[in-house]
Amino acid sequence: MAKNREALLKKEVWEYDESCPGCKIDHLKESNPGIPFKLLFYVWIVVLCAALPISSLFPFLYFMIRDFHIAKREEDIGFYAGYVGSSFMFGRALTSVIWGMVADRYGRKPVITAGLIALIIFNTLFGLSTNVWMALSTRFLLGSFCGILGPMRAYASEVCRKEYQALGMSIISTAWGIGLVIGPALGGFLAQETLHIHKENKEQDELYAWEVAAYGCDVKEKLKKFEGKGPNQQQSLLKNWPLMSSIIVYCVFQLHDMAYAEIFSLWAISPSEYGGLSYSTADVGEVLAMSGLGLLLFQLFLYPPLERILGPVMVSRIGAVLTVPLLSSYPLIAMLSGVGLSLLINCASLLKNVLCVSITTGLFLLQNRAVTQQQRGAANGISMSAMSFFKAVGPAGGGSLFSWALKRQNDSFLPGSRMVFFILNIIEVLGLFMTFKPFLTVPGENHP
Repeated sequence: MAKNREALLKKEVWEYDESCPGCKIDHLKESNPGIPFKLLFYVWIVVLCAALPISSLFPFLYFMIRDFHIAKREEDIGFYAGYVGSSFMFGRALTSVIWGMVADRYGRKPVITAGLIALIIFNTLFGLSTNVWMALSTRFLLGSFCGILGPMRAYASEVCRKEYQALGMSIISTAWGIGLVIGPALGGFLAQETLHIHKENKEQDELYAWEVAAYGCDVKEKLKKFEGKGPNQQQSLLKNWPLMSSIIVYCVFQLHDMAYAEIFSLWAISPSEYGGLSYSTADVGEVLAMSGLGLLLFQLFLYPPLERILGPVMVSRIGAVLTVPLLSSYPLIAMLSGVGLSLLINCASLLKNVLCVSITTGLFLLQNRAVTQQQRGAANGISMSAMSFFKAVGPAGGGSLFSWALKRQNDSFLPGSRMVFFILNIIEVLGLFMTFKPFLTVPGENHP
């Protein structure tokens, strides 16, 4: 009797239309209780293709800025490289809400298609840049017209049943993470294959951006039609404290992660007398490639059961706690050499990326659980805009912080790179505190 009443209620609030893509997906989920492997494979391919060109510039960006002859000193190259890296995020911050609203109104497919076309055009133009202003403008336009992430995040949550949504989000996390790791690795391996490398031109690479944008999954599906709420949709989202609190916490962690991504490559390629690893472009590429492989295995096989057992908030807290001692060990790792250095830095980089994705994946789950399907595109747009502003600050701030730290090698208090990782840990601890009440509200709980 109860089942019949539930079916009748569903029929009243949701009428199946064969021409409606949303109805087809809902029918597919009702008729197929298993994992939608085919649809998740499409998600994985699109996200991977989107991530590769975005991240592949970082290993050769150092040489690109140097060849523009805009930096008067070698120490200033990281400063300009940071702004080129930030321009993409700044452009994305300005347009993510708009793309989210377009995806809610006209569908996910048009926005995803436009984003892929923009990736091809503007990434090609960036590679043909002849000066720093062309590089800045093409990266900015790429960020402005690449509205893929929000719709893909919404799509992944819509094609998965509740019990598989953590897996769906892990698929996006893994594809994005692998793309952003393989991209720099390919850039590092291929950037100088045809160049004459002389002793005086033994510069290293610059700026690896770990952009794990784990875009995932909604848990609460509501069947009631969303009528007459279009003009008030943004206002209601801004008053949705579970959504906004999770976005704010996420932004703090993204500021940390982007600053770390900038600093890691600069630190790895800097000479040992400055506390660095004296790595080459290929060396950094190998480290990032190994991190990507381990991240793939973790996201596919370990994160979903951990999330089910501990919950997304606890997983994020554990990741933040473990990050602090890990980053504190980096200056000690730099004192090693040979096989010991190679082994430890690969393990440390892998663990850092796993912890980073664990934190962001949990927060993405909270964001998607806080909204209905009809609001998901706009909600993801708000999240992407806020996140992009922080990600725009991260590379520039990280590069400036690293340059400042190099000038205080002989200070008695936290000299050189020790100060860099200490400040990163302060940001991480701030984000950790914000995951507790009364600030962070889990969807379904009352506002504090």
